[in-house]
Amino acid sequence: MISGQFDAIIPMLCVTLAGLVVLLAEAFRGRGEKMPLGGLALIGLVGAGIASVLLWDNGAESFNAVTADRFALFVNLILVAVGILTVVFSSQTIERDGLPAGEYYALILFAIVGMMLMGQATDLLVIFLALETMSISVYVLTGMKRDQQRSTEAAFKYFLLGAFASSFFLYGIAFLYGVTGTTNIERMSTAIAAQSMSGNPMILLGIGLLIVGFSFKIAAVPFHMWSPDAYEGAPTVVTAFMSTGVKAAAVAAFVRVFLKGLDPMIADWAPVLWWIAAATMIVGTVVGLAQTSLKRMLAYSSIAHGGYILAGLVAGNDVGKASILFYLAAYALTNLGAFGVIALLGTRDRANDDLRDYAGLWHSHPGLATLMTFFLLSLGGFPPTAGFIAKWYVFSAAIGAGYYGLAIIGVLSSVVSVFFYLRIVVMMYMTDRDARPVPPPVPAIAMAALIVSMLGVLYLGVLPTRLIDFAQASISTIF
Repeated sequence: MISGQFDAIIPMLCVTLAGLVVLLAEAFRGRGEKMPLGGLALIGLVGAGIASVLLWDNGAESFNAVTADRFALFVNLILVAVGILTVVFSSQTIERDGLPAGEYYALILFAIVGMMLMGQATDLLVIFLALETMSISVYVLTGMKRDQQRSTEAAFKYFLLGAFASSFFLYGIAFLYGVTGTTNIERMSTAIAAQSMSGNPMILLGIGLLIVGFSFKIAAVPFHMWSPDAYEGAPTVVTAFMSTGVKAAAVAAFVRVFLKGLDPMIADWAPVLWWIAAATMIVGTVVGLAQTSLKRMLAYSSIAHGGYILAGLVAGNDVGKASILFYLAAYALTNLGAFGVIALLGTRDRANDDLRDYAGLWHSHPGLATLMTFFLLSLGGFPPTAGFIAKWYVFSAAIGAGYYGLAIIGVLSSVVSVFFYLRIVVMMYMTDRDARPVPPPVPAIAMAALIVSMLGVLYLGVLPTRLIDFAQASISTIF
């Protein structure tokens, strides 16, 4: 272990400092003066990625509440990738929609700080602080288009329901502390195992409240109702950021708390998560079939994918644990790519996120149509994409743990979801474009980011073993 008390928080410090520098640069920027605020954000994110890599073989712990084990660092690298792609896709959106660049980039960075802290925290109270740091930033980002009623309404709904979910989470912490006498995850696990608390109503209530809080953040049924409205009302790049970064951070904390701190109670909480995972996969898929807005359709797709990730958590075996991290990486690249295409096709007056807006896209933007097709096939689980491998490992883990019913539900919902992904592909290639205006040209750097995302999805679909091994080695460090 590295001896420095602050070593474990160096990745977060890099992002925090970048956020503060962006705010200061915005404060001193003259009217009409251009500053490379996105570049400053990228420097902070790259610094956090380098710090995470340097800590990989050493590990560190700060203040007995924040750790830099390989599990946390793996999640950090996912979040760095999410942040970099978000910043790259945002440059055109900010200029086009007239968003305040300094506030926007600073909020992105502060949200990532909260996400990283959620993955690194080893104390429930620190997880709560990280959750609020992340959530407040994302609430503001959701309502960034202050002149649009839909955006303001989405932010208000997200904030109101998020406040209720946070209170449930905090009450859950209080109950667990009252029973075990600690909020430290490792000591909590030891106390539960030593005192044989299975069946204790107070600890069961605490676990139930934590499940509510975490389920809200990953948009699991029945705590998903905020997701479609928030995804539709937020700027498209923010929607991409929410659907990937927030989910990755929440899943990381979910895994550490339940597979480490509450592992002695697995017989009590696993059946509950089984039903939540099953309902999440079914509802996300079935309701997604009825959507004509791509943002709402991908919102329900995100809900369904949350159910697949929960299936790996319920399985709880070695394959299931590794599949969670692999799924997060594959899903982040795929979903960011899909939302990135939607964001780049939008204009100031139109989001261009309706299904009809993609009619004949192959003729006007063949490159974007090809990339979008690839991302949609990965979301649907077609080989040889990362989405196929991710689902394969999750379902294999469920079968290996004896959860055959959950695996069957997952496979069937995945098959049904293919319909609304292929519906978009058919619209792009086999439907003539109507009289609507041709979408705007795409900046070269944004196209390069999409290509990198596509290559990442292809690589993980063809050669997944290396990342799976990394995921297995990473998640084993929390036990």
